[in-house]
Parts: sequence; C-alpha cells; structure tokens
Amino acid sequence: MRQASVGFQCPECVREGKASSRPARTAFGGRLTYERAAATIALIAINIVVFVLARATGGLTGSVGRAMVELPDSAFYAPRLGLHGIAQGAYWELISSTFLHFEFLHIALNMLGLWIFGGFLESQLGRWRFVGVYLVTGFIGSVGVYLVADPASVSYGASGSVFGLFGAAFVLILRRRGDITYLVVLLVLNLVVSFTVPNIAWQAHVGGLLSGALIGAVYSYAPRQQRTAASVGILVAVVFVGIVVTALRTAALAS
Repeated sequence: MRQASVGFQCPECVREGKASSRPARTAFGGRLTYERAAATIALIAINIVVFVLARATGGLTGSVGRAMVELPDSAFYAPRLGLHGIAQGAYWELISSTFLHFEFLHIALNMLGLWIFGGFLESQLGRWRFVGVYLVTGFIGSVGVYLVADPASVSYGASGSVFGLFGAAFVLILRRRGDITYLVVLLVLNLVVSFTVPNIAWQAHVGGLLSGALIGAVYSYAPRQQRTAASVGILVAVVFVGIVVTALRTAALAS
C-alpha cells in the first residue's frame, strides 16, 4: 500500500491515477518536474568531451579539430581548392564548430552561461524546445560569421548558442513581467566585450542573440492551442533562412 493524503492506496490505483492525470506545465509549456536539467547537462557533457578529445588529438590541427573546423592556414570560410570549407560543401562545420573549444577559459565561460540560461529555459520550455533554441541559434551564429566576417577567419565555440539562450531567456522573463535589470546590464557588458576585445566572433554573438530573441518571442506569445505548431514552425523557418543566406554567401564567394 502507498501512503496518500486520504489514507492509503494500492499500487494499481496509484498507477491508474498517474496515467489519467495530466502533468502540470509552466506558462510556456514546460513540465513542472523535480528532475534535473537533463538536456542541459547532456549538452555540457558533449562540449566537454569534444574539448578533451580535441586537446588530446593535437588541437586545431589534430584529427578532431580538423573534422570540426577548417585549419587557420587554409581559411575556415574561404573557398580554397582542395581544402574542406563551408564554401566548398563542408556545411556541417556550421554546427560542429559550435561544440569545439580549445582554451580552458573559453569553454568555462560558455558552459557557465549554458548552465545558467539552459537550466532556466529547459525548466520553462521543456527539453525539445530548449534544445531547439540551442542548436538553431548556434547555427545562425555560424551563419552570421560566414556572412559578415573575413573569409579567411576561423570561428568556433558555443558562444552563439549561449547568446541565443540569453536572447530567449530575456524575452521569457519580459513576457512574465519579471525584473530584467540585471539581464540588461549583463547583456550590455557582454556586447561591449564582443565588440572591443580582439579575436571574438561578435557576428556569432549577434546572430545567436537576435535569433534566440525571435524564437523566444514565438515560444512566449504563441496561443496555447497552437504552441507546438508555432514552436516547430519558427525553428524550421529560422533554419530555412539560415540555409538560404548560406547558399547566397557561398555563391558570392565562388563568383
């Protein structure tokens, strides 16, 4: 027998009650649960594993690094003959590069941001919506670098995804009419660093931030009855725009 507020219930009754009851959800569709942020932890683990493997296999010039981003001397985004690059068809680098880090401070700061904003968004949105924000905004951040940065530049790291989570969290808190003062201060500081410190791909930060805010707005303001359709639709639409921009940029570099 299982203890309950009304006395005791048999295990079969408890199972039937759970099966017939609908799980409580947040205002944005996430399930109210006491489980840990499994998706956030999984993404952090993937980034750390890739970081360790990349360093263990020779860094940017090793087998893992070469598979995920282009070598500096062959230009990550430049259309050089005989070399792998986005402009020559290595489009997976738009995603794989977002999981690659080489400096301890780089991955530490990104994983801290992922833990803070990821845990919040996963609890509010649910796992698949949260993972969608992370992957799509990371992709758009890479597209931003591909579109605007020097074709001979090298870019990697989860900063675009983290800024995407930042943008989505900002909109969600604004929708709940919460206090966004500290977020505004944090955003301003991060943008100042992005534009003033050398060797930072501000294009990825801006691309991730704007796409995250857009996705977060659709997640937040979509009617409950159309929430799933709207969530899937905005992710597909943003990815489609990113693909079109990538194709246009590739054609321009090849001309």
